[in-house]
Order: sequence, then C-alpha cells, then structure tokens
Amino acid sequence: MQKKMIISILLILLLLTAISTEVFASEYKLLKFGSRGNDVIKLQRELQNRGYYNYNIDGIYGKITERAVINYQIDNKLRIDGLAGKETQSKLYGSSSPSRGNGSTTAYNADDIYWLARIIHAEAGAEPYQGKVAVGNVVLNRVKSKDFPNTIYNVIFEYYKNIPQFSPVADGTIYNTPSAESIRAAKDAASGVRPVGNSTYFFNPSKAAGTWIVQNKTYVVRIGNHVFYQ
Repeated sequence: MQKKMIISILLILLLLTAISTEVFASEYKLLKFGSRGNDVIKLQRELQNRGYYNYNIDGIYGKITERAVINYQIDNKLRIDGLAGKETQSKLYGSSSPSRGNGSTTAYNADDIYWLARIIHAEAGAEPYQGKVAVGNVVLNRVKSKDFPNTIYNVIFEYYKNIPQFSPVADGTIYNTPSAESIRAAKDAASGVRPVGNSTYFFNPSKAAGTWIVQNKTYVVRIGNHVFYQ
C-alpha cells in the first residue's frame, strides 16, 4: 500500500514537472526576424509600452521590431543579437525593466520643443510617426555630441561651408507651423524615445546620394523614405 502511494506521488511530481517545463518553454518561445503571430504581437506591445517600438502592432517580426529589440538589449546590457529569447523576454516582461520615453522633458523648454517640432515637420511631415520621432532623435543626438552645437536651435541652423545642414533652413519650410503629430513626436524624442539609437545623420536616397554619409558613417535603419546613419 505504501509502495503504491510513493509511486503515485512520484508520478504526480513528474507530471507537474512536465507541465511547468512546457509552460516555461512556451513563455519564452524564441522570436526572431521572420517570426509571426500572437507572441510577436505581445512583444511589440510591451516594447511599445516601454517606448522602444513606435509603429503598427502587426505581429510581424521585421526590421523595425528587430531594431527595437536591439535598442532594448543595449539599454539593459543584454546580449545584443536582435533575438527575443529567454533572457530578453524575461527582462522585458519583468517589472524591474527600465523604459524609454517615459522620462521628463524638463531638460528642454517649450521653445526647444517647438523648434524640434518644426524641423520634424519640415523634414518628415509626410513620413510615418516613427520616422518623425527618428528625425527628432537625430537632432537630439547632435545636441549631445561634441561634434555639433549644444542647443536644438543651433543644431537646426548650423551651416557648413555656408550651406545649411538641414534643407528646410535653406528653403524656408523650417518656419512652417508644425502639426500636432510633429509636436507629439518632438515630445517623445525629448522624453528619450530613440528609434534610430545613436544616429546623427539621415537623408532621402530618392532626393540625395548622401555619398559622404554612406562612405564615412555606419548604416542603422531605413524608416519610410529616410535612411539613418551613425
């Protein structure tokens, strides 16, 4: 009788172990470029909630999702491989994981945000929302870089060999009134949303060759009509 009870207990323990292993494995299903489905939707939503993904929730693990994962891995000192595996997902879905884009914009005043919105609107008015934030990301990266002026206004109006660094300064569209979406994108960028990471250059290949940038900088990503380099 006692032997049968011990066997029954062992069988129950084995069953529970098998169930927990199955749950654990499904919870951290490896997601990578080309993956599709509800697990990717969940991943995109969490990345979006934390300020890393600012695009359509489509359940497709494409370049934008991969870049969001990489940025998350960089910020959280994880293995940088663009794969959403056990390590990345357990950190992402954990409560202690830091976020982007939910910080304060107090480092920039209302005038700074308005000028940032103006350059975003002039450069990326017809681009997807992520492309708008990306332009703001580039401008703010320049502000923080020793190679460029240290204010948003001065970055926008910087000249090199008597040529404006941004074409909207040359054609006057920098003075157009920014849309509400461009203002929101400026605020997101100022809050720390960084869809193009450390990029400090971008251009539209259909309008410019960008030869110097291509030859001297590292390609990061394409968003809409713009390609971004760091």
